[in-house]
Amino acid sequence: MTALRTGEVASAAGVNRETLRYYERVGLLARPERSLGGHRLYPRETVTVIRVIKSAQRLGFALDEVAELLGSRRPGLRERAEVKLGEVEAKIADLEVVREALRAAISAGCDDLVTCSHTPACPLPGISS
Repeated sequence: MTALRTGEVASAAGVNRETLRYYERVGLLARPERSLGGHRLYPRETVTVIRVIKSAQRLGFALDEVAELLGSRRPGLRERAEVKLGEVEAKIADLEVVREALRAAISAGCDDLVTCSHTPACPLPGISS
């Protein structure tokens, strides 16, 4: 097995070198061996681990959640994905309310929040009295 240096891992995984060092510091990656010249030497599977981390982040998992998933010796992704899906669906519902309020504000011609707040037709939640 040929080990990879920092730049090679970063390039193959699509991240920068500082990301690797950060992942080491926070425990997402094991500290790699060092060459005689002091260069970090990562096992090839490090590229896959980094890709998994980045993929999990794109799904909305925070790094601490990713660390738990990576450190878990038992399956847990399904349960955590179900929870995350619920959170995402709640955010989407909130954003839909915001979208409708913004559409109403545009349709009502609200150009000034203070002026709009004094009209009974103000569509912005919590502004009109």
